[in-house]
Amino acid sequence: MKSRIIQLKYRKAIARKSVFIFLLLIVGFILGITGLGIGPIKYSFSDIVGVLTNSFLNTGSEVAPTAQMVIFNIRLPRIILALLCGFGLAITGMQMQIILRNPLASPFTLGVSSGAAFGAGLAIISGITVIGGKYMLVGNAFVFSLLPCLVVFFLSRIGSCGHGMLILAGIAMNFIFSSFSTLLSYFSNSEELKALSLWTMGNLGRASWDDIVSLSIILLITVPLLFMQNQKLNVLNAGDESAKGLGVNVERTRIVVLVLTSLVSASIICFTGMIGFVGLVSPHIVRLLIGNDARYLMPASGLFGAVFLLGSDVMALKIIEPAVLPAGIITSFTGCPILLYLIIKKQKDRVW
Repeated sequence: MKSRIIQLKYRKAIARKSVFIFLLLIVGFILGITGLGIGPIKYSFSDIVGVLTNSFLNTGSEVAPTAQMVIFNIRLPRIILALLCGFGLAITGMQMQIILRNPLASPFTLGVSSGAAFGAGLAIISGITVIGGKYMLVGNAFVFSLLPCLVVFFLSRIGSCGHGMLILAGIAMNFIFSSFSTLLSYFSNSEELKALSLWTMGNLGRASWDDIVSLSIILLITVPLLFMQNQKLNVLNAGDESAKGLGVNVERTRIVVLVLTSLVSASIICFTGMIGFVGLVSPHIVRLLIGNDARYLMPASGLFGAVFLLGSDVMALKIIEPAVLPAGIITSFTGCPILLYLIIKKQKDRVW
């Protein structure tokens, strides 16, 4: 009798998680259609369907050239980039929180964001770049975002360096690169400072199909590898000693996850700039709703992060239209109250 009750409870829990994921897919679809229609130029649902079917199915239907260009070449890449970036930031935040055993861990914890900001500032203000051409800003941001990750990676190879020390190392790298960025800003003129400030706010307006292809390739390689770590992460939730007792190589798992999450977050940041709070709050909200099982928490967190960032970008398009706010501003405005709520919730219910 007891086993049957347990089975029923387990099935209900799985059904609740499945329904939650399905609802996220529906909300994401609705936000995507909304994002295609709003902006300085409004388009109806029939216009959107006509452009999409003509572009993907080659139906030969009559579509205005302006609508084709705006919907397919400007708005659709922006929406897809928001979904990819939100998904990637959320799953990296979720895995970092488990592997570092810190509820405030996120893609920026290891100094990724400050390293990228310094790389971008170096390209904008001094003109010193790793690669030339139109990707000089992206290339610089990516390379310098990986530098703090390498430092933390080498520290993680030291046997006596625990997860607490890795967090401190990430904070130290944040301060170091932030100091370098401040120094660059001091020697910049007004135009250079404005360009750097806009980049650090996080912006999806530069989205292009080339960016989407590059980011998609990285995610297709790294995300399955991260999914493969979920069973080990479930064991790590019980603590390092318990995980070692169950045969999990804790040090190797931590290194693998840190390397993969750093690569994903660095790849996202170099295309969009610094978009905060998506990787921090998304896993916590999903954890409150469906529990801590990493097998379901990871895809649900990714979808929630995608919907969160896309919804923030839709708000950015609507708030002061026809002007467009950077999406990073909206995620910060909405993320801060959520984070404060989670802190209060933590003290009341001991969620973490």
